Amino acid sequence: MSGYVTLARDGEAEVEVKRSRFRCTLQRVEDEPSARALVERLRKQHWDARHHCSAFRIGPVGDGVQPVERSNDDGEPAGTAGAPMLEVLRGYPSEGSGTGPVTGVSDVVAVVTRWFGGTLLGAGGLVRAYSDAVRAALDEVGTLRRELVREYTLVASYDVVGRLETDLRAAGVAVLGTDYAAEYAAGVTLHLGAPPAEEPRLSALVAELTAGASVLRPGTERWADVGGPA
Repeated sequence: MSGYVTLARDGEAEVEVKRSRFRCTLQRVEDEPSARALVERLRKQHWDARHHCSAFRIGPVGDGVQPVERSNDDGEPAGTAGAPMLEVLRGYPSEGSGTGPVTGVSDVVAVVTRWFGGTLLGAGGLVRAYSDAVRAALDEVGTLRRELVREYTLVASYDVVGRLETDLRAAGVAVLGTDYAAEYAAGVTLHLGAPPAEEPRLSALVAELTAGASVLRPGTERWADVGGPA
């Protein structure tokens, strides 16, 4: 497994059905306590709402690897809120979107806060409303891809680092960050990410772009955001 899909940013969206409001809040999380903390924060923030239903997926997904998954109906009829929300996370983006095999989004918690509008929606109506709220929020925030990469560093002078970073990005190299030294002469350290198998190509590219002035130094492997909508 080399990668999976997560949120491009945190955000929210709201749908209204027969005067009931369903506001979905999405947040990237790295562990279960962080997911549960968002539920509790929204419960306190929106104390006047009747339900705070939730679903989350945490961890890499694909090639037989499954993330940690939980869902909660928070008082709605069983199976009408949390489970449908989780199914949206599992199936987003939808089949036929051109993004390859659908493995869903992970490292995400979705909380749908419902203000009751006075009209009962029935089981089918609740499933649609909770699902639509999560889908609307995902459409709003967008997604990006995370990949297992090896981190590399290289030091470049201040006068060329801007062009070098642009050229590396144009060649499809993930620039994970930059460190500016306190002393001008020390230069700028670029942190790059690439699959380990691409190290020869990356080394050759760095040598070409810097005329041999910078040396690529390999580090450890880690999961990293590699840009672009997934």
